[in-house]
Amino acid sequence: MEMHTNMIEKRKVADSRSYHRTRMQKDLIIERLKGKGCRITKQRLTLLDIILEHECSSCKEIYYKASRVDESIGAATVYRMVNVLEEIGAISRKNMYKIAYSDTCSMEDACTVVLDDETTYHLSAKNWNSVVRAGLTACGYLEDQKIASISIKPCGCENAGCY
Repeated sequence: MEMHTNMIEKRKVADSRSYHRTRMQKDLIIERLKGKGCRITKQRLTLLDIILEHECSSCKEIYYKASRVDESIGAATVYRMVNVLEEIGAISRKNMYKIAYSDTCSMEDACTVVLDDETTYHLSAKNWNSVVRAGLTACGYLEDQKIASISIKPCGCENAGCY
């Protein structure tokens, strides 16, 4: 019994440390936002809480979580907040975008592909999945598996031709 109580106490200490670390992080971000001349509104605080508490993979996901908390938060507000947070170095969108569409998803306009001659293709989730499956199969990476998710990182090289 004593060992069980001791483990619960250790968990409480670890949880409280985690809370304080997040709180300090939030306070620092708020100070940086103020230094940039941003007003600290209820909406911004809500977005900041969501971004710090959840591992969101996109602005859209942040928007969905935020709109459940406060219906007045719009998608543009989320994008602006994420841009400001990136500008002050509070977040990095490097690994923020993850794509996970099944071959049965009916979402339209899930992926936009722009070629160097400015030809643009808007692919549905099904088409996007088919294109990726065909490419992976042709290169010998895929057999009978299904794609669970795809993470895309922006190019970080110094090549002028990269986007």
